[in-house]
Amino acid sequence: MSFDYGALDAALTAAVGDDQPLIAELRAAFLESAKRQVDLLGRARCDANWEYAAWRLKGLAASFSATKILQLADEAAHGAPGDPVILQKLERAVSAVEAHRD
Repeated sequence: MSFDYGALDAALTAAVGDDQPLIAELRAAFLESAKRQVDLLGRARCDANWEYAAWRLKGLAASFSATKILQLADEAAHGAPGDPVILQKLERAVSAVEAHRD
């Protein structure tokens, strides 16, 4: 599975220029929010909560051009609530973004 780190990095650079401390802060905020939504997906016990968390994650990913997470969030939104396969994919995708440092 490949991840598009460049789009996230490009979106952050386009938003704030070459301000590395601010880019790091925005990246951290993105990751914190993404982890929170994945956690909410994992704890969702009804269709509405599952869809709400998936849509929020999808919107967050779109805002930061995190294309792989966006695709997976869309898959979750259209999939079965509590799907352990999509949850694992999302956790790996967020972890991969977190591990990537320029």
